[in-house]
Amino acid sequence: MQKFNQMTQAFHIVIEDDVFTRVFDVVLNPQCTTERKNAFADFFAHDMPEFLEWAKSQKNKTTHLKNCTVTFVHSQEELSEQLPKAHAVVLESLQLEKSDIEKAPHLIAVQKYGFITKNINIDACEARNIKVLRVRRRANIACAEQAMMMILALAKRLSEVNKLTSTQLLVKGGFHPKPFDRAHTPSSNWARIPDIQTLYGKNIGIIGMGEIGQEIAKRALSFEMNILYTQRNQLDQKSEVQLGATYLSLNDLLAQSDWVIAQLPATPQTHHLLNSSNLIHLKRGASIINVSRAQCMERQAVLDLLKSGHLGGFALDTLWQEPGADDDELLTYPNVILTPHLAGSPRWNGIADFEEMVQKLDLALSSQYMPLVQHST
Repeated sequence: MQKFNQMTQAFHIVIEDDVFTRVFDVVLNPQCTTERKNAFADFFAHDMPEFLEWAKSQKNKTTHLKNCTVTFVHSQEELSEQLPKAHAVVLESLQLEKSDIEKAPHLIAVQKYGFITKNINIDACEARNIKVLRVRRRANIACAEQAMMMILALAKRLSEVNKLTSTQLLVKGGFHPKPFDRAHTPSSNWARIPDIQTLYGKNIGIIGMGEIGQEIAKRALSFEMNILYTQRNQLDQKSEVQLGATYLSLNDLLAQSDWVIAQLPATPQTHHLLNSSNLIHLKRGASIINVSRAQCMERQAVLDLLKSGHLGGFALDTLWQEPGADDDELLTYPNVILTPHLAGSPRWNGIADFEEMVQKLDLALSSQYMPLVQHST
């Protein structure tokens, strides 16, 4: 009678270096430095004090990643160099074209750190039976929720009227409350707060329709807002239909939008993309929301719009300087909401993403395990 013994193989995982994908280093790499482990333990501590125990448990749950090797790459050139020995790759923005796949004879799976796979040649992967794995990043969903929260807070003037529930407090807050004649009228808004807005039928202009931009668009669509967007490359028609989105130039978007969402990373290409030269096109009374990076906006241009009254409201989650300053001029404006880089929180979002990705990679590699089975009597 034959018995079957599975031999373990050291799968080689190539990972695009990113401040978040480095969690794979802690989870999978036995050579991960103590400094990195401690840094991530500190990063997760306020939500998950037992992070290092969690990381260890994730590897222990795997079958085919227990003995893997991990290499991080920072460029297309480094990725190309590592592909010949890669069994799996984890990518965020680096490209994986047909020519790259041809260099990777052992490649079994590609994990996209996200759900938009335009940087991966799907047809070439399918031709080689290479699994393309996706993850809908929960932190991106949280960022979209933060953006919608900020829009609603500005629309309803929440930061200005919160807890102003008595006549005395309302007057102290600069309002002029006065009861209505209830013999004839309803009592709604007896506080007489002006300039409250609804989102229904309003135009929301999203600058950067990437993964977070699309998550924002989905939520804005549920409020029956009109979705406008701009970016370097227009989306395909199917995606535009699904999102109910209309492509415009930046200046036209600024001119038509009631709510402008600056959803861009901080790169040399996006630095001060919104500036005094193009913000002159901004619709009067429009509001700007940013839950990505402040550096894509020219700070002085935003301040000038607030001073002139042209800007209806402003909400920012990642400040130009972190931590912020106690004497920041932006703190003096009642129609400004500032939060200390909270949009992607809680840390459980990232934890769940990495649990999902590790499990998917382990399962994907399992289908290639059988050829390694050896026979003995």
